[in-house]
Amino acid sequence: MKKRPIDHTLRSAMLFLAMATTCVAADARLTPLVQAVKRAKSSVVNIHSKKTAFNSESPFASGKGRQVSGMGTGIVIDKRGYIVTNFHVVDKVDSLRVTLENGSTYSAQVVSYDRRKDLALIKIQPAEALSIMPIGTSSDLMLGETVIAVGNAFGYEHTVTSGIVSSLSRDVEVNKSQSYENLIQTDASINPGNSGGPLLNLKGEVVGINVAIRAGAQRIGFAIPIDDARKVIAKLISIEQIDNNYHGLRSQDVKTAKKRQLKVETTMPNSPAATAGFQAGDIIVRAGSVDVIDGADFERALLGRKAGEEVAVVVRRNDNKTTIRLTLSGRSGRNIAAAPTEMVVRANNENEPVNVAQQAWQALGIRVSQLVEIEPALAGSRYRGGMRVTQVRRGGPADTNGIQAGDILLGLHLWYTIRNEDISYVLTHPDLATFSPLKFYILRDRETMWGLIQPDPANKN
Repeated sequence: MKKRPIDHTLRSAMLFLAMATTCVAADARLTPLVQAVKRAKSSVVNIHSKKTAFNSESPFASGKGRQVSGMGTGIVIDKRGYIVTNFHVVDKVDSLRVTLENGSTYSAQVVSYDRRKDLALIKIQPAEALSIMPIGTSSDLMLGETVIAVGNAFGYEHTVTSGIVSSLSRDVEVNKSQSYENLIQTDASINPGNSGGPLLNLKGEVVGINVAIRAGAQRIGFAIPIDDARKVIAKLISIEQIDNNYHGLRSQDVKTAKKRQLKVETTMPNSPAATAGFQAGDIIVRAGSVDVIDGADFERALLGRKAGEEVAVVVRRNDNKTTIRLTLSGRSGRNIAAAPTEMVVRANNENEPVNVAQQAWQALGIRVSQLVEIEPALAGSRYRGGMRVTQVRRGGPADTNGIQAGDILLGLHLWYTIRNEDISYVLTHPDLATFSPLKFYILRDRETMWGLIQPDPANKN
């Protein structure tokens, strides 16, 4: 029997069907979860740390101990190398190393942190602009919604796990010194090393920052809602904190399922923002080259600019867009943003009161005197100066934490203590609550020691 040739139309149809079947099979693998990870993975970094562990029970360490390694995860929030992670990932570290998704590695420095909220900002100097993590909102998270965790789990870099939102608004006490409020609970596997990494939705947007696991339990992990975290990040990356510049704008993040915007609440009297003409109710749309959805965006848009520089800020006012020219102002005093492992000297401020020695006695339980210009104890050291402790109040914070008369107080938190005004600056700092207990540095018998001290402002003895 003679076979009839296949019609050309039929042959084309069969070929198209085969190709379509192949494409469908390929597309079936490219699930929303896969696409979400692809979108976000380049903005996730792995963090490795070295710190010194001390065996002594002394309230402060003498510099002797053993080196231990740590690990965590970070999220890129600015293309210049600013990365957010958990504070406990960088607490008391001697060095930090960050590995990007492409395998490149950089040293990192701690810029700022909020101990109570367990968030920290670190900085690297990348060879090229980094990819910024897509920002979502935690305001509309749903129970049972699929979420994805990406992180440095047990040191296995860029590990991806998935699960669901198990619960919302969890308050969790991890230990006596650390508790959290309003956490997201998830059954996505979160392990040691995931801390500081993103919890993503199926759009590849970060909706939480992974922070803790339930010891002894399986698939119970927790994350800080991104809307809460971004408010803290705005303070950590603020130009007052890092550049020592000032704009005087007070604003509010507005985050809902349908709306993400930054609303102006007020301006400080005689501030650059007041002079520029911002009004309550203005919605900030853009600052410089940065599209703004919240305070963190606004601060990073102004970051790195010099005092006196003008920035074009687009706002929406009464359904109309207008451009406001904001000229930044400098502030006295210098923060340690670039190198928090070394204290910096604050500039003199003639407006500060000079009779502030009593604050050190009331809050810390010490009396101090300024060192002479040539101090033998500082000869050959890297320190810029300090204050001699002349008296310690029995039972006060300093006494409890091991400070003795004769010690040289080198610094508190991020600043040198060379003058009484430096101590006052720290004790009256508006963000004191976020970095207390204070880390202090003293010199005793040419040996540098450090410890933690909780100020007692209410003590009037």
